[in-house]
Amino acid sequence: MNTISAPRIETVDELGIGRLELFPIAPDEETLLSICRELFENHWQSIVFGTLILGAVFECKATAAPKKISLFDGYLTVDFGAWHFHVCIGAHKGSANNPVDPELARIRRTGRAELYRQLGPEGAPQSWGLRLFNGRGEQQMTVFLPNPFIGDDGNLTRNPDWSRLVLWDALRARYLGLPPDPRDRAATAFFHG
Repeated sequence: MNTISAPRIETVDELGIGRLELFPIAPDEETLLSICRELFENHWQSIVFGTLILGAVFECKATAAPKKISLFDGYLTVDFGAWHFHVCIGAHKGSANNPVDPELARIRRTGRAELYRQLGPEGAPQSWGLRLFNGRGEQQMTVFLPNPFIGDDGNLTRNPDWSRLVLWDALRARYLGLPPDPRDRAATAFFHG
């Protein structure tokens, strides 16, 4: 897997979410399938996912485990039964009768993937997740990881529950080769902008 040891700080003013500390991961099919399977097969009950674009945030939470996770022609499908979603994470060719233009295939496929932590006004992390972007740099999906400041019901907690960073710590170790970071437990409150 990918081992990146130096994150980069990026200010994301256009979305109004403040500073993000980004940890790039390899956007190859094997890595993306692995991390998506891990998240949706093993942690579906504790993640929120959707898109975060200027003017809209879709926050979806599964009520049951997916019935099927599959990969066909580069597209990951996570099927919850009554609904499903597709994300192009691998080689996309189309069919023999209807091949996909290579440039269109490049645009559709994930071109950038990153674990991130959002920094609050005090500079300490206060939100954690995974973001996927297509080959044109447009967001495909954000997965919001369990947050010590937000309970399973979506409400702010009175006191942070640092045990909710177990998944973040596991993803850092597996996909970045990084140990837990004490900075992740330094915030005193959750600030929403």
